[in-house]
Amino acid sequence: MKLLAATLVSLPLLGMAVAQANPKATAADAGAPSAATREGPQALRITRSGTQPSAKGPAESFTGAVRVDPLFQANAPARAAGASVTFEPGARTAWHTHPLGQTLVVTAGVGRVQQWGGAVEEIRPGDVVWIPPGQKHWHGASPTTAMTHIAIQEGLDGKVVEWMEKVTDAQYGARP
Repeated sequence: MKLLAATLVSLPLLGMAVAQANPKATAADAGAPSAATREGPQALRITRSGTQPSAKGPAESFTGAVRVDPLFQANAPARAAGASVTFEPGARTAWHTHPLGQTLVVTAGVGRVQQWGGAVEEIRPGDVVWIPPGQKHWHGASPTTAMTHIAIQEGLDGKVVEWMEKVTDAQYGARP
């Protein structure tokens, strides 16, 4: 497994700040929320748009120009993490699997997705794609149009993705 690619999807190396609990905080006598309630791990959090840096999809896991914008990381006990991923025309992931599956929500453009042994499928804004756990697959933009999707996956024992070989031009070029 390529460590950079795996952590890219799980988002911790992208600079996302996580609020820390204050273990000494207690509820205020006046009924106001304590510091732990306001800032602790169970508190509501708002991550402001534009406050997290974008990252390039690493060449060992992607073909073409890909930008990953982190949305959220897993906050225990939750295991789900998400990112907005933009693929320029012709860009795509390598073949890969997710131990607990992956959900893709297409937000812009025209894309493609394929599971191992299946047909290439075209995907468009509003489409939601569920990839089952362990299913070998790839996804990316169409040859002529960029595509953006929100990718959501859960980690299992600290692992969210297993990267495999690159998608060949022949595999990518198969007609949807």
